[in-house]
Amino acid sequence: MSDPSEAKLLQRCLQGDAEAWDTLFDRHYAATARFVFQLGHRFSTEDVEEICQETFLKVIRSLHSFQGQSQFQTWLFRIAANKALDHRERQRAAKRGGGKVPISIDQEHPITGMRLDPPTTSPGPDQALIREENAVLVGEALDRLGGPCQEIIELRYFADLSYEEISKTLNLNPKTVSSRLSKCLRKLEAVLSRLIPGGSKTHTSV
Repeated sequence: MSDPSEAKLLQRCLQGDAEAWDTLFDRHYAATARFVFQLGHRFSTEDVEEICQETFLKVIRSLHSFQGQSQFQTWLFRIAANKALDHRERQRAAKRGGGKVPISIDQEHPITGMRLDPPTTSPGPDQALIREENAVLVGEALDRLGGPCQEIIELRYFADLSYEEISKTLNLNPKTVSSRLSKCLRKLEAVLSRLIPGGSKTHTSV
């Protein structure tokens, strides 16, 4: 861990300093919410808040296990990614059981407060529709792909993590990250080709 001040802050947290915990949450909550929101293309604001709460509860219970071999935020994001996956699985289970996950048309970004579909003059309605259809298709393809491939693609293209950050998050060699990502993108393209009417092949730009 390269930030001595954060190391001291974490040590104060371990000693039960309530003010230190408040500082830690204030420092990392917004970034964690952005990370979760980017991971879950179908997460509502309420979903993001719930996942963040579960993430920081896990941090409170598990901080003693953090050894400082990576940046604290990398470790935190790994927990958040796992909680997001757990939340998504619960949503799928509810859907299979007949439950429905409501998504408001007024859903706002948890950080910026902007609506997911704000008024704009560009691109035109036809281009916007195509982009929306593509986003839906990519999301559905990722859901079908599932597992490690879904995780690594979302970390790279939705959470915008670097190869080095992904390698630390997933405990993989950077070369393995590159190789797995390439293979997973090919698998994603194959899934997408089956979702497009007529089975035509497409190039992904996740």
